Amino acid sequence: MKSAFKNHFDITKKEWNGMVVLMIIIFLVLITPYGFQYFHKDEVMNLKEFNKYVKQLELAKDKQSDNQESSNIIINNQHRASQRFVFNPNNLPPEQWKKLGLSEPQISVIKNYESKGGHFYKKKDVQKIYSITANDYKRLEPYIDLPGGEVSGEKSETMIEINGADSATLTTIRGIGASFAVRIIKYRKQLGGFYKKQQLKEIYGLDSVKYAEIQKQICINKTKIVKLHINSVLIDDLRRFPYLDFKQMNAIIQYRKQHGNYQSLNDLHNIAILDDEILRKIEPYLSFK
Repeated sequence: MKSAFKNHFDITKKEWNGMVVLMIIIFLVLITPYGFQYFHKDEVMNLKEFNKYVKQLELAKDKQSDNQESSNIIINNQHRASQRFVFNPNNLPPEQWKKLGLSEPQISVIKNYESKGGHFYKKKDVQKIYSITANDYKRLEPYIDLPGGEVSGEKSETMIEINGADSATLTTIRGIGASFAVRIIKYRKQLGGFYKKQQLKEIYGLDSVKYAEIQKQICINKTKIVKLHINSVLIDDLRRFPYLDFKQMNAIIQYRKQHGNYQSLNDLHNIAILDDEILRKIEPYLSFK
């Protein structure tokens, strides 16, 4: 029995060495945390330094508040220092706006508005300038004077025929300044004239709002439209036309060369790249004589 017991619990030298190594590893794992604490001392927080940083933050916050307060005081002082006098906002010189307490950026926005044909017809139009704050308008409103009353300065609403009007005449339309007048004339030359008012909305910058403002002040004389003689026109004559691209222009010329003169708009329907919408647009400008 002793022999059986010995055989059961007997270990080899290799197994014994393995057990020794395992025990050493376990021992090292157990003592590592203690060794780490011994060699790595936690730093004690310096409350004096912490309080110092807190105080610096508080001082910085107070300084920011003081700066904001100073800025408000400066603005208020500027308003108090600004002069009060009755004025017409239309074409008012920058020096006068400055006396009224407006800054240069604010004045620049106003002048930019005027350069694009903007006009003040009533007091509330001044409030629509985005650089004018509610406080600015409240301060200035009692002194705004549009000679003749709220509608003073409005342009005449006499009907203007736009196919024959020059730039000076176009600027008499309320809502049309020099820039828009130039664009209208330039586009009119490209077309050969307008055959309906809605074509004005094709002009850059003349959106639906502007169109609604001016459409009751204008009329169109279709007899002044300069037409294209489709049976003799050259591709260079078609280049100015805004409704056709080069391929469509070339197709019109080539079809005429191959099939002879056009008799009516129906002949143009035979050109595949000219759809009904294009033909509706160009029909008022074509002559088949």
